[in-house]
Amino acid sequence: MTSLGTPLSPHATRVLLLGSGELGKEVAIELQRLGAEVVAVDRYADAPAMQVAHRSHVVDMLDADALRAVLDLERPHVVVPEIEAIATHVLAEYEDRLRVVPTARATQLTMDREGIRRLAAEELGLPTSPYRFVDTFDAFREAVAAVGTPCVVKPVMSSSGKGQSVVRTPDDVEASWRYAQTGGRATATGDAGVRVIVEGFVEFDYEITMLTVRSVAGTVFCPPVGHVQVDGDYRESWQPAPMSDAALTAAQAMAARVTEALCTSSDRGWGLFGVELFVVGDEVLFSEVSPRPHDTGLVTLVSQDVSEFGLHARAILGLPVAAPAPVGGPGQGAAASCAVLAEGTGIPVFDDVAAALAVPTSQVRLFGKPSVDGGRRRVAVTLARGAGVDEARARARESAAALAVRLA
Repeated sequence: MTSLGTPLSPHATRVLLLGSGELGKEVAIELQRLGAEVVAVDRYADAPAMQVAHRSHVVDMLDADALRAVLDLERPHVVVPEIEAIATHVLAEYEDRLRVVPTARATQLTMDREGIRRLAAEELGLPTSPYRFVDTFDAFREAVAAVGTPCVVKPVMSSSGKGQSVVRTPDDVEASWRYAQTGGRATATGDAGVRVIVEGFVEFDYEITMLTVRSVAGTVFCPPVGHVQVDGDYRESWQPAPMSDAALTAAQAMAARVTEALCTSSDRGWGLFGVELFVVGDEVLFSEVSPRPHDTGLVTLVSQDVSEFGLHARAILGLPVAAPAPVGGPGQGAAASCAVLAEGTGIPVFDDVAAALAVPTSQVRLFGKPSVDGGRRRVAVTLARGAGVDEARARARESAAALAVRLA
């Protein structure tokens, strides 16, 4: 039987989040509902999860000594990596004293695209897009020629589309390389540049996220989540994604194989994984996996009786997890989410929230990000339900369009 302590007491169950964005904020809330003492860490102050945690620290998590210092200070029972920019070798050093979610090895493999792609394609033999890894411009040009155009270029360590671009013609090659060098979470060392993956285009029918949960009770799946990405960044998602029984069976089998390979020990490797897959007819191709709640899974805040964040919290605390049940009344068989973006520099201010909430079945989540520092940043999400996917998506979009964001 699992025992959970009381926060801010000698017998507290301490959970430390490495990364404290909007997804970490929801995880922190769910952990606190189960009595955990939550410590939020990020590279900037007042990150969303810091605003609801018991304590917080501003730390460059790529700095091994700084990361060791906060681990020694807080002495957590569980460490939950939420972003890629972490000195993952430090987590392996501490794994005999605390639990790393899902494991230190899984974190190291998935925090950069090379580790997980080689595991999936070269060790497990799963079908993927054609790819090359390179870290010099000359090798990059050769990889683009070998893979062919159009092709997708991504830093091996990045998220939310940062540093990602599409090479459509030879004229795009140099600009794509420069963007990849500045947009990822890693920095160049020595004569080599930031390592990138060059991926051939896949002519898929649609793409899904298979939210997969490993717990003491075994492995369960959420209904498939369909999504739209723009420049590698999530814009919309919906659940359940319509797909054939054969494709769904193949997707679940692939997600189970990948997550099992990442977590080889039967008493570890607990948590929720976002497994991204391409679907072509009844065939499934592996794309990526995140060992944590996925941005496309924000839709589960209104689609399931337990959201992806609640499932993650239960699993990492050693509690059993059952397959979630859909929620919704008559005429609400599907749900959707729509990202709300702000562009420029300043502190987000939200106008017309009432209008956004006036859309039938709609809900709004304002992330509480302290600032937008140039470029485009996701600052909120709208959620809605409908009789089917089309109606749910239309309502979520309508709610997002009604929500005005200005930067003060």
